[in-house]
Amino acid sequence: MEFSRDIKIAPSILAADFAALGQEVRDVEDNGADWIHVDVMDGHFVPNISLGPAICAAIRPHIKTVMDVHLMISPADQYLEAFAKAGADVLTVHAEAGPHLHRSLQYIRDLGPKVGVALNPATPADVLEHVIDEIDLVCVMTVNPGFGGQSFLPMMDKVRRLCEMIGDRPVHIEIDGGVTPETAPLVAAAGADVLVAGSAVYKGADAAEYGRLIKEIRSAAERET
Repeated sequence: MEFSRDIKIAPSILAADFAALGQEVRDVEDNGADWIHVDVMDGHFVPNISLGPAICAAIRPHIKTVMDVHLMISPADQYLEAFAKAGADVLTVHAEAGPHLHRSLQYIRDLGPKVGVALNPATPADVLEHVIDEIDLVCVMTVNPGFGGQSFLPMMDKVRRLCEMIGDRPVHIEIDGGVTPETAPLVAAAGADVLVAGSAVYKGADAAEYGRLIKEIRSAAERET
């Protein structure tokens, strides 16, 4: 998984047809997706339940790009090994989900995936000050986590602050929530390079439409980089 600050579009399968996840993954990858974003919810940390490591393992053979697993669960540590074994290329935990963030990040590193931290809208960037050298990705939530299809919350100042903190470190800034051709330029201009798009992609009627929507989001973002 080579580092690049080029814009990457990561469709979230939370908005896909769960009865055909393998095909839904192939359809977006064949039509321009750079990563596949997998939202894991536990009904405890967030008010919804989605999927677990068994589903991640089932779709892993269908993913040719990057499986980007976002754990919206608490506690997370006891499940990290299962998701690593399921094939996560990036494994992201929430800064708010447990008392020992540094320990969780070290554990992910030891398991092998790239290390991610997610920040809820009310969580400031500065909580990462003492772990910034331990991470490969920061996921900035631009909705309150738990449901797809929510309206975008502007977090551009947080993204800019993260850019200052990251400097020249090879750390991705990912945006999760409300990404559309209208909001993508805002976060790209602030410094984000991974854009998670769920309903904005999977609202398409077929694979070709997925491709058109991915291209629209990418083109809008790239105009600002």
